[in-house]
Amino acid sequence: MKMRMNWLVLLLFTIISCSKDSPAVEETEGETGKDNEYTTLSLVDSKATETTKALYANLWEVQQRGTMFGHHDDLIYGRNWYTEAGRSDIKDVVGDYPAVFSVDVAEIMDDRSGTSDLNDDRIRTIKEARSRGEVIIANMHINNPLTGGDSWDNSSNMVAKEILTDGSATQIKYLEWLDKLADFANNLKDNNGDLIPIIFRPFHEHTQTWSWWGRSATTQNEFIQLWKFTIDYLKNSKEVHNFIYAISPQLDQAGSKDSFLFRWPGDDYVDFIGMDSYHGTNTSAFSTNLRNLSLLSQEKMMPCGVTETGVEGIRYTDGTSIDDYWTSEIGVPLTGKEISMVVLWRNKYDPNQNGHHYFAPFEGEETSENFLDFYNMSHILFSEDLPDMYTMPSGITIE
Repeated sequence: MKMRMNWLVLLLFTIISCSKDSPAVEETEGETGKDNEYTTLSLVDSKATETTKALYANLWEVQQRGTMFGHHDDLIYGRNWYTEAGRSDIKDVVGDYPAVFSVDVAEIMDDRSGTSDLNDDRIRTIKEARSRGEVIIANMHINNPLTGGDSWDNSSNMVAKEILTDGSATQIKYLEWLDKLADFANNLKDNNGDLIPIIFRPFHEHTQTWSWWGRSATTQNEFIQLWKFTIDYLKNSKEVHNFIYAISPQLDQAGSKDSFLFRWPGDDYVDFIGMDSYHGTNTSAFSTNLRNLSLLSQEKMMPCGVTETGVEGIRYTDGTSIDDYWTSEIGVPLTGKEISMVVLWRNKYDPNQNGHHYFAPFEGEETSENFLDFYNMSHILFSEDLPDMYTMPSGITIE
């Protein structure tokens, strides 16, 4: 267990936390005369597995006391290593794993499923993370099922329309991809033989224009119908009951609570409110959006988190290192906010150091010392700080 430092941050966090309004709860008179508080949450999938319900309850519970640190593809490869079991750039720096493991399931789903050299490692590392009690979150950069291009191919505004057209070739292909995702999910089991819960965030960054599902290629109604069609097919037709459904708009500049509701598919189709934020060092914008995200989370009684963030190379535009990035740009803005997780984007495998496509520290990286300070902030949680995320906490019920 890590040593705790930064007692001033701890004191500040405690003061802020104690001053907050509590989430909506029901109070009943107990046998001893003390008031007992109960929180009721609801999931999109009424048939969700018990461990999925427990994870969901703990996502709500954990954000009341801190923020889990996560890193995309952290267990699969790092800056200077590739598919080494038990390896992690984060662990190399601080001796502990991230609390959240982020992974992309697109190559499990689409036309690359038979040729990807990492799918076995994706499954292996998900199971490794679950064995330590960590949280798994998954996005999908799936290819364009109409044009054959990648997820960044927004050349046609007919993709969603064709997916939603019964019997179309595009719909048939898309459903085949969802079938493969369902097969993956329904066979993904932990050491006890229980299905592993996944926070699944399809069509991430739908507020941007880069993707075939983004705002430049779909109407509002098409996006909402595509979202509902996908979720309904997975949970009803394919009986996937270990997914927690997360929406994750991208907000780089300061917005409002309504910014998170752009093309909102409805409360009955969202479990988790995410935010992808590539705000650079615009700390004010990040803090504003964190505050609004936390407020919306409390209003809708849904856990929330920063599902992607970071600065490529952890450096300013002039190439100099952002030496205090972790404490000043991530740790301090999260202080006192009820945010369950903050997930950094990946560290590309690049042992020859030909570029700077990395978003988290690795052994020898310039901001590693500051990352150690960030690791020791009392409200930032890593793997060893987690409670049992897969056992239902007391005081919470899931509908």
